[in-house]
Amino acid sequence: MSRIRNREIKKIVIKVGSSLIANYRMKPKRAMLSSLVSQISQINRQDIQVVLVSSGAIVLGMGELNERTRPTDLASLQARAAIGQAILMRMYSDLFKRNKTKCAQVLLTWEDFDARLRYNNARNTFLAILEHGVIPIVNENDTISTDEIKFGDNDKLSALVAGMIHADLLLILSDVEGLMDLKRSDKKVFDEIHDVTDEIKAISLGTTKKHISKGGMSAKLEAVKLATHANVPCIIAHGETPDLLPRILRGERIGTFFIEKEGRGYDLHPLRNSGDIQWVEVNSKSKKG
Repeated sequence: MSRIRNREIKKIVIKVGSSLIANYRMKPKRAMLSSLVSQISQINRQDIQVVLVSSGAIVLGMGELNERTRPTDLASLQARAAIGQAILMRMYSDLFKRNKTKCAQVLLTWEDFDARLRYNNARNTFLAILEHGVIPIVNENDTISTDEIKFGDNDKLSALVAGMIHADLLLILSDVEGLMDLKRSDKKVFDEIHDVTDEIKAISLGTTKKHISKGGMSAKLEAVKLATHANVPCIIAHGETPDLLPRILRGERIGTFFIEKEGRGYDLHPLRNSGDIQWVEVNSKSKKG
């Protein structure tokens, strides 16, 4: 049975992890990114709006400085983010231009979700960009954030953006096939999850490549929980799966599908001075506007 079922998918948030952006030498994975941009451009021409939440600024900044070890102090991290963000956007801009598609840079902080005026302004900006057929490329504004990578390698940020624009699907791309049952010898990938319970977490959480990514599966599951409570279904899949986006939109069972909490409609906001999230219920009649 098709996962998409009778869903109308017109707006997608795609999150790309650092492990897909850069190799072990902290240099760009150009072939992978070229393929992803080509697929995004293809579905964008089919009148499907796409927001790309991209990690990778810090690791690319490290690569530019020929470093292999991630700094620990805030100033050094922000410096590498500034260096790497320029490389990241230049690369995306060139790749989208080759595919005759335009992109835009959107940098966000916690305050953009915490304050209602800034939240609405950010949402309106996203919608205006999308109306022009342009792909917003989103990252945390690491160079001015006062706390280092609070969003959790952009997993949490992607869920917040998906809730903000009322996306029809959140697709989290990583270097794993999906959510795996690590208690099985074959590490079978879960096909479909109705609820991210403590039991699911216990049998599926492993390790992460700390020198590249700060997120890991734990951060992804937290993001999934946020998004599904905002009525946005999610998929965790391997970003290098051939023709991934067209196949997912055809309903192929790739990765792990997380079913949204039907009947709920929430905006997602961080609590001030906290890494926690609160759900603010919105009018269901205006939710998809």
